[in-house]
Amino acid sequence: MSRALVLDTNILVSAALKPESDLARIVEKVLLRQTPIYVCASIAAEYRDVLNRPKFRPRGCPPAWLPRLLQVAFHEPEPAPWPLNGPDRDDLVFLALAKATGAVLVTGNLGHFPEAIRDGVDVRSPGEYLARHGES
Repeated sequence: MSRALVLDTNILVSAALKPESDLARIVEKVLLRQTPIYVCASIAAEYRDVLNRPKFRPRGCPPAWLPRLLQVAFHEPEPAPWPLNGPDRDDLVFLALAKATGAVLVTGNLGHFPEAIRDGVDVRSPGEYLARHGES
Protein backbone atom coordinates (compact mmCIF):
# COMPACT_ATOMS: atom_id res chain seq x y z
CA MET A 1 0.00 0.00 0.00
CA SER A 2 1.24 3.50 -0.83
CA ARG A 3 1.89 6.23 1.69
CA ALA A 4 -1.27 8.11 2.66
CA LEU A 5 -2.24 11.26 0.79
CA VAL A 6 -4.07 14.49 1.21
CA LEU A 7 -5.40 15.51 -2.20
CA ASP A 8 -5.84 19.15 -3.12
CA THR A 9 -9.26 19.77 -4.65
CA ASN A 10 -7.72 20.59 -8.04
CA ILE A 11 -6.60 16.96 -8.30
CA LEU A 12 -10.19 15.74 -8.00
CA VAL A 13 -11.48 18.32 -10.48
CA SER A 14 -8.85 17.39 -13.04
CA ALA A 15 -9.47 13.66 -12.51
CA ALA A 16 -13.19 14.18 -13.06
CA LEU A 17 -12.68 16.28 -16.19
CA LYS A 18 -9.97 14.01 -17.64
CA PRO A 19 -10.84 10.41 -16.68
CA GLU A 20 -7.93 8.94 -18.67
CA SER A 21 -5.31 11.17 -17.05
CA ASP A 22 -2.56 10.47 -14.51
CA LEU A 23 -4.68 12.40 -12.02
CA ALA A 24 -7.51 9.94 -12.52
CA ARG A 25 -5.03 7.11 -11.85
CA ILE A 26 -4.31 8.61 -8.45
CA VAL A 27 -8.03 8.78 -7.66
CA GLU A 28 -8.47 5.21 -8.93
CA LYS A 29 -5.79 3.99 -6.50
CA VAL A 30 -7.71 5.67 -3.68
CA LEU A 31 -11.02 4.15 -4.78
CA LEU A 32 -9.40 0.69 -4.94
CA ARG A 33 -7.99 1.25 -1.44
CA GLN A 34 -4.45 0.91 -2.74
CA THR A 35 -3.60 4.41 -1.53
CA PRO A 36 -5.26 5.79 1.59
CA ILE A 37 -6.32 9.42 1.81
CA TYR A 38 -7.20 11.68 4.69
CA VAL A 39 -9.94 14.29 4.75
CA CYS A 40 -11.40 16.51 7.43
CA ALA A 41 -14.84 18.12 7.44
CA SER A 42 -13.74 21.32 5.69
CA ILE A 43 -11.86 19.47 2.94
CA ALA A 44 -14.78 17.06 2.34
CA ALA A 45 -17.12 20.06 2.14
CA GLU A 46 -14.82 21.79 -0.35
CA TYR A 47 -14.68 18.65 -2.50
CA ARG A 48 -18.49 18.52 -2.60
CA ASP A 49 -18.88 22.26 -3.18
CA VAL A 50 -16.34 22.57 -5.98
CA LEU A 51 -17.29 19.37 -7.82
CA ASN A 52 -20.96 20.37 -7.72
CA ARG A 53 -20.40 23.80 -9.30
CA PRO A 54 -22.71 24.42 -12.26
CA LYS A 55 -19.78 25.27 -14.55
CA PHE A 56 -18.52 21.67 -14.26
CA ARG A 57 -21.89 19.92 -14.78
CA PRO A 58 -21.71 19.89 -18.59
CA ARG A 59 -18.38 18.07 -18.24
CA GLY A 60 -19.63 15.21 -16.08
CA CYS A 61 -19.48 16.63 -12.58
CA PRO A 62 -20.04 15.80 -9.90
CA PRO A 63 -18.29 12.52 -10.69
CA ALA A 64 -20.09 9.32 -9.74
CA TRP A 65 -17.03 8.27 -7.73
CA LEU A 66 -17.10 11.22 -5.30
CA PRO A 67 -19.33 9.54 -2.66
CA ARG A 68 -17.15 6.42 -2.77
CA LEU A 69 -13.97 8.46 -2.40
CA LEU A 70 -15.41 10.14 0.69
CA GLN A 71 -16.53 6.76 2.01
CA VAL A 72 -13.09 5.16 1.76
CA ALA A 73 -11.23 8.22 3.07
CA PHE A 74 -9.98 8.37 6.63
CA HIS A 75 -11.95 11.16 8.29
CA GLU A 76 -9.85 13.13 10.72
CA PRO A 77 -10.74 15.96 13.09
CA GLU A 78 -10.26 19.47 11.76
CA PRO A 79 -6.54 20.25 12.11
CA ALA A 80 -5.25 23.26 14.02
CA PRO A 81 -4.97 26.38 11.85
CA TRP A 82 -1.75 26.55 9.86
CA PRO A 83 0.59 29.00 11.61
CA LEU A 84 2.20 30.41 8.45
CA ASN A 85 0.67 32.59 5.77
CA GLY A 86 0.47 31.38 2.19
CA PRO A 87 -0.68 32.60 -1.21
CA ASP A 88 -4.19 31.17 -0.67
CA ARG A 89 -5.39 30.99 2.96
CA ASP A 90 -8.13 28.53 1.97
CA ASP A 91 -5.47 26.01 0.92
CA LEU A 92 -3.63 26.00 4.25
CA VAL A 93 -5.99 23.38 5.69
CA PHE A 94 -4.48 20.89 3.22
CA LEU A 95 -1.00 21.54 4.66
CA ALA A 96 -2.33 21.33 8.21
CA LEU A 97 -4.03 17.98 7.62
CA ALA A 98 -0.99 16.55 5.82
CA LYS A 99 1.23 17.64 8.72
CA ALA A 100 -1.15 16.22 11.34
CA THR A 101 -1.39 12.84 9.61
CA GLY A 102 2.10 12.51 8.11
CA ALA A 103 0.57 12.26 4.64
CA VAL A 104 1.92 13.50 1.33
CA LEU A 105 0.06 16.50 -0.07
CA VAL A 106 -0.52 16.12 -3.82
CA THR A 107 -1.47 19.30 -5.67
CA GLY A 108 -1.55 20.70 -9.16
CA ASN A 109 -0.84 24.15 -7.68
CA LEU A 110 2.64 23.91 -6.16
CA GLY A 111 2.76 27.71 -6.17
CA HIS A 112 0.09 27.74 -3.45
CA PHE A 113 2.45 25.77 -1.18
CA PRO A 114 5.88 27.44 -1.34
CA GLU A 115 8.75 25.65 0.36
CA ALA A 116 9.00 28.43 2.97
CA ILE A 117 5.58 27.63 4.44
CA ARG A 118 5.63 23.80 4.27
CA ASP A 119 7.18 23.14 7.69
CA GLY A 120 8.43 19.74 6.60
CA VAL A 121 5.26 18.61 4.80
CA ASP A 122 6.01 16.52 1.70
CA VAL A 123 4.24 18.38 -1.12
CA ARG A 124 4.35 16.88 -4.62
CA SER A 125 2.87 17.47 -8.02
CA PRO A 126 0.90 14.53 -9.45
CA GLY A 127 3.79 13.74 -11.78
CA GLU A 128 6.29 13.73 -8.91
CA TYR A 129 4.03 11.50 -6.85
CA LEU A 130 3.54 8.98 -9.69
CA ALA A 131 7.24 9.01 -10.62
CA ARG A 132 8.21 8.16 -7.05
CA HIS A 133 5.83 5.23 -7.18
CA GLY A 134 7.18 3.88 -10.49
CA GLU A 135 4.16 4.88 -12.53
CA SER A 136 5.28 7.76 -14.71
